[in-house]
Amino acid sequence: MKLLKILLLVLTFAFVNSAVGQTVYTTKTGEKYHKSNCRYLKYSKKEYTLEKALALGFSACSVCKPGKGTTSANAISNKKQTSTVKSTTALQCIGKTKTGKRCKRKTKNANQRCYQH
Repeated sequence: MKLLKILLLVLTFAFVNSAVGQTVYTTKTGEKYHKSNCRYLKYSKKEYTLEKALALGFSACSVCKPGKGTTSANAISNKKQTSTVKSTTALQCIGKTKTGKRCKRKTKNANQRCYQH
């Protein structure tokens, strides 16, 4: 019975430790975090803990689905997704032409600049 209690304690500690300190990976230019065996990590790989990646604004990869069992990670990523709403309407470019006037092209880019600016 004592051996069973010790075994249960060790397994509980191992589970809590792995859930809290889960390691995820990001690319140099990407906005997603991945598992170590994800195909998107072929050329670059940067290691973070799950909490650090979420704090830096990374979201989960839809291919490898890292951190799938953690409810706090899902709640944080859902909160991030609702706060960043992309504009679906085209806005006028904020770039300037050679004559110094505002560009007349429309754009849907987040930086509000057309393909020439």
